[in-house]
Amino acid sequence: MQAILKYFPNLSEQQVQQFEQLQPLYTDWNEKVNVISRKDIDNLYLRHVLHSLAIAKMFAFKNGAEILDLGTGGGFPGIPLAILYPTVQFKLIDGTGKKIRVVNEIAEALGLKNVNAEQVRAEELKGQRFDFVITRAVARLEKLVMWSFPLIKNKQQHAIPNGLIAWKGGDISEEVKEVSKQEYVEQYPIKDYFKEEMYLDKCLVYVQG
Repeated sequence: MQAILKYFPNLSEQQVQQFEQLQPLYTDWNEKVNVISRKDIDNLYLRHVLHSLAIAKMFAFKNGAEILDLGTGGGFPGIPLAILYPTVQFKLIDGTGKKIRVVNEIAEALGLKNVNAEQVRAEELKGQRFDFVITRAVARLEKLVMWSFPLIKNKQQHAIPNGLIAWKGGDISEEVKEVSKQEYVEQYPIKDYFKEEMYLDKCLVYVQG
């Protein structure tokens, strides 16, 4: 939790309380449904929560923005971002029903009114559009682009054009090469924002159609 306060010192009292609740909530739920690896649960804030918040150092979501967390798993990055941006609407989707159940229970326990979690695949979201699709540890960029781009709004309201933002680690040069030359791709090293050693090889990848 200290890492969160270190990089986000201006949180409201309610946000601090919500972030503090994440550890006991996930610890409890993880004993019933394994949504986070056993070795990671003790490092929840560094490995999952702070990692999820890296995008907030890249740019800020506008009030009323609609964000899709594709393949949310146990609720990352969607849940931490929903705490940080209470006026932004987050739709969290995953193909595994038991994970979505955990996400809904945690969102309810935290009092997050801006989270809608659903067991559904991206290609089943007919007629729904979002400012950004965000995704963490789900698939290669080429597939993420294919799933995401049909779901992105045409109307722009942010500092950067609407698009896909993916959390990645290691050498992703081959993945970037697989993306169509028509798309604009930019990488943002997380080590530029967070100084902990675990972020040295991690980045955010922005893809604009």
